[in-house]
Amino acid sequence: MANTQAMCTSFLGEVLTATHNFGTAPVRAATTADTFKAALYLTSATINASTTAYSATNEVSGTGYSAGGVTVTNATAPAATNTSTTAGTAYWTPSASITYTTVTLTTAFDSVLIYNSSQSNKAVSVHTFGSQTITAGTFTLTMPTNDTSTALLRIATT
Repeated sequence: MANTQAMCTSFLGEVLTATHNFGTAPVRAATTADTFKAALYLTSATINASTTAYSATNEVSGTGYSAGGVTVTNATAPAATNTSTTAGTAYWTPSASITYTTVTLTTAFDSVLIYNSSQSNKAVSVHTFGSQTITAGTFTLTMPTNDTSTALLRIATT
């Protein structure tokens, strides 16, 4: 078993049906942007592009950590660009780092699942990092710059 960084395949199809709303000015019937969450997973888990929804199976547990993870700060609207020299790219990054405060997680973990808790906990993406443990501390996932080459989520045409 191993966790693999990927945009979830189910998410790619759901983008075309407007299932997920990262924006602040929605185009579907919802009046607000969806709520996205970030859950941490053990190194022994198997979450990857085939993951379709959040599950508590193999999620970390410990003092100060709540099942389901934390809410992702989503004040950045998605953007898209297209220039004469590059194909179009849509991109989005949370507006703040993802932080788990005052936690003790003694079993090794190495990945985070971003999922849409407003839409039946549908999976968005898996992000991996080096194996971690933490004792009575804060674990922070620093977000990349929100642009076409480094945003957390990027969908590009070829």
